Amino acid sequence: MQVETLKITVLGSGTSTGIPVIGCRCPVCLSDHPYNRRTRCSALLSYGKYNILIDTSTDLRQQVLREDIRHIDAVFYTHCHADHVHGIDDLRGFNIRSKIPIPLYGSKQTLATIRNNFSYIFNHSEPVSYIPRLELHPLSQAIELFGLKMIPIPMQHGHIQAFGYRCGPIAYLTDCNAIPPSSLELLQGLELLILDGLRFTPHNTHFNIPQAIEMAQKINAKQTLLTHLSHEVDHSIHDRELPVGINLAHDGQYFNFPAESIK
Repeated sequence: MQVETLKITVLGSGTSTGIPVIGCRCPVCLSDHPYNRRTRCSALLSYGKYNILIDTSTDLRQQVLREDIRHIDAVFYTHCHADHVHGIDDLRGFNIRSKIPIPLYGSKQTLATIRNNFSYIFNHSEPVSYIPRLELHPLSQAIELFGLKMIPIPMQHGHIQAFGYRCGPIAYLTDCNAIPPSSLELLQGLELLILDGLRFTPHNTHFNIPQAIEMAQKINAKQTLLTHLSHEVDHSIHDRELPVGINLAHDGQYFNFPAESIK
């Protein structure tokens, strides 16, 4: 009998430009190290026959083909910035296979912005063409979906609020520069924390790596991965310089957890 597991895959670990950055000739952008080639940030939760996507990154098509993802059953959005949303049109390929709409979850403001920015998808008064079939579900509290409890984790990303998500032993917290105490209370006892750690120098909307290390040590998950990495970060050099239990994420990285750990 197959044992049910919860799997998380890092589909993309890069910042909004992707790495290599267009036109850049820095050592990281010219590197042949596979972990320095980063698509835009997103992740996939797989449990039983269900796949839950976190964000539709600009590089969604490339990520789906690379990981051989055959279906998406729901999407959870962290916020409405382009690098986390603008792959939305590629969801239509999954509609063709499934013949059913895909539910989208996120904060009321995030989904309102998505509805406005992609009105051709949601404005049913316009002529119907080859568009994704999607349903918007504003989220303000934890929900049960496909046997999983998805807990939104409010965070600050500069002047806007973003959501991270906790699912059982895993928390995915990209695009943030502050996490309020009420959200930290929701992050106790983690096996795996995936956390924003843009670069070494300061930034006004993202944790830099020293700040991310400090936050990771406060949350105290058994394992932390830093994601949304810029071309300041060289995996071949900087990963081994991080504290024990903290590492740099890379595209295609995955972890499995037994079903009992999600309760």
